Amino acid sequence: MDELSEEHMAWLIAQNDRAENTYRSRRRVLKSVGNAGTATREELEAWWTSRAHLAKGTRIVDLSQLREFYRWCLMYDHMDKDPSLRLRAPLLENVVYDEKVTDEQIHGLMEQLPDDLRRAVMLGAGAGFRVAESAKLDWEDVNSAQDAIKVVRSKGGKTRVVIVSPDLIKKLADGQSERRGNVLTAGGTPYTGPQLQRKLNRAMLAAGVDFTSHDLRHRFGIVSYRATGDILAVGEQMGHASVNTTKLYASADSEVKRKIASAVMW
Repeated sequence: MDELSEEHMAWLIAQNDRAENTYRSRRRVLKSVGNAGTATREELEAWWTSRAHLAKGTRIVDLSQLREFYRWCLMYDHMDKDPSLRLRAPLLENVVYDEKVTDEQIHGLMEQLPDDLRRAVMLGAGAGFRVAESAKLDWEDVNSAQDAIKVVRSKGGKTRVVIVSPDLIKKLADGQSERRGNVLTAGGTPYTGPQLQRKLNRAMLAAGVDFTSHDLRHRFGIVSYRATGDILAVGEQMGHASVNTTKLYASADSEVKRKIASAVMW
């Protein structure tokens, strides 16, 4: 990376208010540009064209990371214009999450996985946790009296309180002599988010299921909305910053659409 990109990364890390994935993603994008601090519009257009083969979601994230760099440059008077203005993010089609994870598959995983990964599945499918949130959950944040778990969000360090089934807390405690330290590792050294994601995905693949660790969270969103019809409550449980994200689970409920179809007929 060029000197200004290195200076930006040092500044970003010093803020200590971003998730670990943000640092890695920002550095990866700046390294792929190479000379982001001095690049012309034409050079950035060539860089953008060279990434046309990547998935749309990847390109959207990469452009967002690059523009955060240039926003910092403008904010601290390193530049007077944003050279990335001509770059256009690809349009991402509306996504509707399908219910890929069945109860039978979850029960099967419970029987095959070791205790730490079994608990990670519980938190994803039964509480809607992101993998990074499951990885760092500590028993200090589990309130058995109120059936609630305080979650330190992996994105931005914000917190939320998730109401869970008392059975979930009991199952998380199975095999642990005392409720202290990291929940997944029974008080041992916590995983990082990426470590847990890799280990869990590999174990689930070996167990013969065709979904990933993040699909467990999608399962929670779909089942929760279908059980309640309350899009705001589901969004709060899952820690969504915008109701537009939660709407993806609401769209998966065809029962509501059938009710509408019946109600409007004369």
